[in-house]
Amino acid sequence: MVIELKYHHGLHVLNDIETIVRGSPHFLNHLKDAVLVPVPLHPRKERERGYNQSQLLAESFARAAGGQTRVTCLLKREVDTLTQTAFDRRSRRENLKNAFALAPGSRILPDQHYILVDDVFTTGSTLNSCASVLRDAGVVRLDVATFGHG
Repeated sequence: MVIELKYHHGLHVLNDIETIVRGSPHFLNHLKDAVLVPVPLHPRKERERGYNQSQLLAESFARAAGGQTRVTCLLKREVDTLTQTAFDRRSRRENLKNAFALAPGSRILPDQHYILVDDVFTTGSTLNSCASVLRDAGVVRLDVATFGHG
């Protein structure tokens, strides 16, 4: 489903993803009343793809969770990095060095629960890089959520 969404403009899978999330009580509880922070794409990549798949997943997760769960784009991608797909763990970390920053106007609330959302968890390099930026900005309660792993 992630491959269809990410590489084939398969926006139709978002309905199925939302249905799967709605049927996962433990995951819904994890998302409940949190601020979902999608991993950003570089503006060039988002223009090419036409959307940020992590943001669309975060929006699907938020709809499924309901309540006070919401999506806020707190991060920006500053460096147009190479795709991570062919890199090993060490190379992935190096590739993402200083790639992310806090988005202008972002406001962090220390008592809020934040959840980073990405499409796939492979080595954790992307999420760790984003988490570092959020931690430096004052986020205390931080978790992650992805739809796939590989």
